[in-house]
Amino acid sequence: MIHLEALPGTPKYNGNMQQILDKARKELEIYIKHGIDAVLIENMHDIPYVQSKHFQPETVAVMSRICTDIKYFLPPSIPCGVQVLACGNKEALAIAKACNLDFIRVEGFVFSHIADEGFSDASAGILLRYRKQIDAEHVLLFTDVKKKHSSHSITADVSLVETAKAAEFFLSDGIILTGTATGVAADLQELKSLKDNTKMPVLIGSGITLKNFKYYKDADALIIGSYFKKAGLWSNDVDETIVMEFMNKAREFR
Repeated sequence: MIHLEALPGTPKYNGNMQQILDKARKELEIYIKHGIDAVLIENMHDIPYVQSKHFQPETVAVMSRICTDIKYFLPPSIPCGVQVLACGNKEALAIAKACNLDFIRVEGFVFSHIADEGFSDASAGILLRYRKQIDAEHVLLFTDVKKKHSSHSITADVSLVETAKAAEFFLSDGIILTGTATGVAADLQELKSLKDNTKMPVLIGSGITLKNFKYYKDADALIIGSYFKKAGLWSNDVDETIVMEFMNKAREFR
C-alpha cells in the first residue's frame, strides 16, 4: 500500500504538494525494486475522515494527479488500484477510470455499518450502475465485508458468510477480510469459512507480517501496509529492509 500524506483541504496537510508526490514515488520505487505484485493507493493520512457526501473537489482532483503520476512510473505488468477514505467508492471509481487503474477497494458495499466517521449504507447498486455509466467495467471492485474500525451491531444477525454471499450476489469481484482494526490480523477460521462458502477471491486486508503470512496461504491476495512501515506503524515511512525480507520470504512459498 501507498499511504498518501495528508491531502489539501484536510487538517494535517502541510502545504507542500510536491512532498506528497515525491514520497509516494519513493515508496513506489521501493516496492518495484523488491518485486511487489500490485499497488493500492489510499488517502490514509486524511484524518479525521468524512463521508463521501462531505468531500470537496480537491480530494478527487489531487488523488487523480497522484494516481496519474504513480501509474506513469509503474510497469504495465503491475496492477494498480485506489481507495478513497471514507467510503468514497464512486470517487475512487472515477479516479480509476480517469487514471486507467485496475481496481478499487470498496467500503460499505452491502448492508450498513457505523464507523468512526458515522453511518454508512450499502453502495452496490449505485456503484455498479455508475461503473456501467462511465464505461469502467474493466475496473474490479474488491469489497470489504464486516469492515474494520466499525460497529456491526445493526447487522449482528447476519453472519460473515452471509455478508460475503450478499456481496457475491451483488457482483463483487472479490471480498476483503480484515481484523478489527488496522494492523490486526484476520481470523484464520473466518478465512476458511469464506473460502469454503463463496467462489470469489478472498483478500486479507490487515495484520499480515513476516511471521504469520504463511498461515494465509489459502487467501488469494494479501494487502500489506502497516507491516512495511518502520516499527510496524502505518503513519511511519516505509522500511525498505522489511519490504525486502518479506518479499524474499514470500518468493520461497510460491
